Amino acid sequence: MMRVGVVFGGKSGEHEVSIVSAGSVMNAMDKSKYEIIPIGITKNGKWYTGDNVVQGFKDGNYERLTPITLHTDPGKRGYIEVEEGGKHVKLDLVFPVLHGPYGEDGTIQGLFEMANIPYVGAGVLGSSLAMDKLMTKAVLTEAGIPNTPYIGVLRKDYEKDPDTVVREIGEKISFPCFVKPANLGSSVGISKVKGEGELKPALDEAFKYDRRVCVEKGLNAREIEVSILGNDEPEASLPGEVIVGGEFYDYNDKYVDGKSTTQVPADLPDDLLKKIQKLAIDAYRAVDCAGFARVDCFVDRDTGEVYLNEINTIPGFTSISMYPKMWEASGLSYPKLIDRLIELALERYNDKQRNKIEADLNSDWYKS
Repeated sequence: MMRVGVVFGGKSGEHEVSIVSAGSVMNAMDKSKYEIIPIGITKNGKWYTGDNVVQGFKDGNYERLTPITLHTDPGKRGYIEVEEGGKHVKLDLVFPVLHGPYGEDGTIQGLFEMANIPYVGAGVLGSSLAMDKLMTKAVLTEAGIPNTPYIGVLRKDYEKDPDTVVREIGEKISFPCFVKPANLGSSVGISKVKGEGELKPALDEAFKYDRRVCVEKGLNAREIEVSILGNDEPEASLPGEVIVGGEFYDYNDKYVDGKSTTQVPADLPDDLLKKIQKLAIDAYRAVDCAGFARVDCFVDRDTGEVYLNEINTIPGFTSISMYPKMWEASGLSYPKLIDRLIELALERYNDKQRNKIEADLNSDWYKS
């Protein structure tokens, strides 16, 4: 039986969302195939396991949980050490269900690489690129994939001369626009700005979460999402649509008020559906994603043009989240989806083991 460590929580503003996603993943996993080791990471970076670790994290009570450490010694691949008693548990694979910084941005993926353990989802590069809104847009633009006009702002530049920054945004982007921390998700720290007078409060809010902020042009658009699955040959699900209840799909709308609704599959003509699927796959490949991602697009109501919004390498994963819902509408059930993600993680790990890490000193190219 495969022993899978499901990692959740983390040092992120999306800590609570991650706990819910991980609980859904573990409930759906086939217990005849997998021995599940739940691993929670607190907001200050402490790792715990235990029978009631999910509930302990929901309650913020870690007293009865067991502290653990992941070995980074490749000779002890996949071992976690239980701090009390020095016992060791070997993991065959890690399933990170960590949203936001220190989980979705390539940092913990680098830890898993150092530990030489297979893990679900994108690697270091794909995770870090997709997490950073400014870098994602730069890569998409270079690849010829349409995305909304934007500019990046540094916190230091804003604090030095806020009036100049506000004026530049008004001249280059105009209104309405969206102000977003460059590295965050779940709409945390994001504001819709309708006029110049609202810019400074929006920038102040975004800079609480990141030293870099992305300001992008607002569109009168439909919000269409696509689930992508695969490594080098990714596939796209049927798209879904988010029908926003408020000004935009913000944190309260997603997780508190629930005013927004979703339609899966989205009501789209066949040619537009195929165009969105292709654009999503092209974007997935452009940032070197692997395993899975949810790709979010805009369809401009005025022009019909399609724009890439963002790529989420560890999207919300509850049973009612858009990512699994879109695959279910495409014929792949939630438990089978989890099986496929684990297969893809092992496939990518085995492919990477083919790479040499030392130069062949006897080869012709080296001697020359």
